[in-house]
Amino acid sequence: MQSPHTILSAATGTGAGSAFDASGPPGRQLSFVAHGTTSAGSGAAAIKIEVSLDGTRWVTLGNIVLTLGVAETYDGFIAFCPWLQVRANVESISGTDASVTVKMGG
Repeated sequence: MQSPHTILSAATGTGAGSAFDASGPPGRQLSFVAHGTTSAGSGAAAIKIEVSLDGTRWVTLGNIVLTLGVAETYDGFIAFCPWLQVRANVESISGTDASVTVKMGG
């Protein structure tokens, strides 16, 4: 198993991150884990994990929703991933100094 690779680092706003290589042998299983915090109070974040065969057309593989607070929160999922590329796309984020990071392992 590969070490986790950060595909989105300390994002504080909405939008898609860079594309990363997700190719591998048939039946490859990948894990996606997001974590985030706020500096005070509470917040929330919604992140799409998107995949593509050509880097142009993206489809949603899964969604991660976090309730953010001063203590770091985590959520994620595992999927079989016959796609060539993957990226994390922050749909929404709220809270004082809120940030999220997404890692991929497989």
